Amino acid sequence: MKITGSKLVELGYRPGKWFKKAIHHINVNQLEGDDLNNYLEQFKAPPIMDLHPEAAPFVINIKAENELEEDNVNKVVATMDELLKTPTLVNGALMPDACPTGPIGTIPVGGIAVAKNAIHPGMHSADICCSLMLTNFGDADPKTVLDAAHAITHFGPGGRPRGQQFKMPEDLMADFKANQMLNSNKGLSLAQEHLGTQGDGNHFLFVGKSKKTGDTMLITHHGSRAPGALLYKRGMQIAEKIRYELSPETMKQNAWIPFDSEDGREYWAALQLIRRWTKLNHELIHDKVSENIEVEKKDRFWNEHNFVFKDGDLFYHAKGAMPLDPKFMPDITGPRLIPLNMAEPILIVEGETTKENLGFAPHGAGRNMSRTQHRKNKADRTNQAVFDEETEGLDIRFYSNEIDVTELPSAYKNAAAVRNQMEDFGLGKVIDEVMPYGCIMAGDWQVNAPWRRKKDKKES
Repeated sequence: MKITGSKLVELGYRPGKWFKKAIHHINVNQLEGDDLNNYLEQFKAPPIMDLHPEAAPFVINIKAENELEEDNVNKVVATMDELLKTPTLVNGALMPDACPTGPIGTIPVGGIAVAKNAIHPGMHSADICCSLMLTNFGDADPKTVLDAAHAITHFGPGGRPRGQQFKMPEDLMADFKANQMLNSNKGLSLAQEHLGTQGDGNHFLFVGKSKKTGDTMLITHHGSRAPGALLYKRGMQIAEKIRYELSPETMKQNAWIPFDSEDGREYWAALQLIRRWTKLNHELIHDKVSENIEVEKKDRFWNEHNFVFKDGDLFYHAKGAMPLDPKFMPDITGPRLIPLNMAEPILIVEGETTKENLGFAPHGAGRNMSRTQHRKNKADRTNQAVFDEETEGLDIRFYSNEIDVTELPSAYKNAAAVRNQMEDFGLGKVIDEVMPYGCIMAGDWQVNAPWRRKKDKKES
């Protein structure tokens, strides 16, 4: 009997790249009966995993304060309803800073999705391990700290120029080289070049004073830059192949890597290395400021979001949610940090795990509208006029020297409302506040992007 692709499908096998080679082998060796079945056993695919008919349970720790927010809340609840139909997901939660980030069914900012034995790269996003670090510089002058930091840090695209790069520790570089997800020549080069860089968007360097003690504090906010983005891309490629085979009804952005697979274990290990790299990235900036102002740190602590946290066989995907529970952070040294906007205090919080919060708190104030919509809302005034009104009395700097109006306070949710909802839903207790002196952000770097300057020069 000659075997064809149709016959293999009839026998219950899903088409794949292996069909051609297998059909040739079977026909050349004239396999039949038990010999045929034994040979085909290696190609037997696991059963298709269908979407849950109804969403897995999730907790809504957010409420609308006005009509605009009501639309936002409805959208994030609707997207969680679709998201929690993903076969691997068993639980979830929404934080007060929640806002949609893509088509319905995509995990929103401020969303937590709990999966069993599965890692979903799309649920931590390309900005893996976006995080905050605080260093207490005691009675140091805040302007001196901000000036030193401005001379040291790097915002915008790309890595640091030669001669200004930080050295990647040999042990971390060796671990990167030993991990198949991170050891490409491009990845290793970017891991070196991007140390000490903070990117763009809502990433910042903030200086302020403790409301409780008056101590000057430096806080940085950024993620894993290009090394993290490369790992995310690799993870999504692996997850997509698995999704195609195991759960074709699952949305591409919700594809997963089984943890109990070789790829799953290697990806998990890579995530931990990216976490180490990102923590180091913060430390290098803070330590260099300490060295330049000749002031030793009194205290330091940090926490991440946009990450995956493991507890037994459960994987908590926190897309813009910050862990309260110490079990999620193996190197926990202090309380947690929640920024609101450049004109508001950064909150220092602690808290207990409850059934409602799942061990998490919001990571910031969130948005009720897109950047594009916010620009339209401010189009009747100059960026400078909006900036002057919203940052009066503060030392606010944009690294590119171009105001990014979408990062000004009005672009974010009402800070008081977010704080009130944190209290209402039991999402962390504020134990101190870092009162703002000033901050540095990337600004609208695309106005003066290198390729724009080259184009303008060529056309002139």
